[in-house]
Amino acid sequence: MRKTPAFVLDDEAELRRLIELNPWITLVSHTSKGLVASHYAVLLDDSRDELAIVGHVGRPDERVHELGQHEVMVVVQGPHGYISPSWYGADPAVPTWNFTSAHLSGVPEILDADENLRVLDRLVAHFEKHVDEPRLMRGTAENSAFADAISAGTVGFRLVPTRIEAKTKLSQNKPEATVDRIISELEGDGPYASEALAAEMRRVRGEK
Repeated sequence: MRKTPAFVLDDEAELRRLIELNPWITLVSHTSKGLVASHYAVLLDDSRDELAIVGHVGRPDERVHELGQHEVMVVVQGPHGYISPSWYGADPAVPTWNFTSAHLSGVPEILDADENLRVLDRLVAHFEKHVDEPRLMRGTAENSAFADAISAGTVGFRLVPTRIEAKTKLSQNKPEATVDRIISELEGDGPYASEALAAEMRRVRGEK
């Protein structure tokens, strides 16, 4: 990821927020057979003081990724979208893309069966809490027995990143009037409207 000082994201609280709000990640491994990528949901590891994530892969992905044998990269992608040069006013400009993204790299720790089950339980509870009638892993005896059976088909992991590269490119280098126009377009009804991206742009410049 190209490092532009104005866009560097190095605040741990903001990194945690990015992961929490965008848990669907891309897991990339450089294996003995070449590059491999998969997509899974992760959570922040609330058992650690340092920044760490936990998740799982479905078998046989742990073998495909050679999980635990070498460094992997987890890519977290926040709101993003196309920015038209027509939104910049009369000055010459080129198209660009605004985004927030983080790359977390390190060698993952493989979880034992009990801890993997606890992570799966947390993962289900995390997403089911927004459902009117949550279906939790331990909600009923039947659900619990089913969860115990299918968890054997998953492999849990913890990643404490040894290298983090993160970027928030949200027009911070543009004049306020230009940023106002971009936000207005993103909040409109045009083909590239994105309320989520507009909200992030407002947030990065200190608006509530």
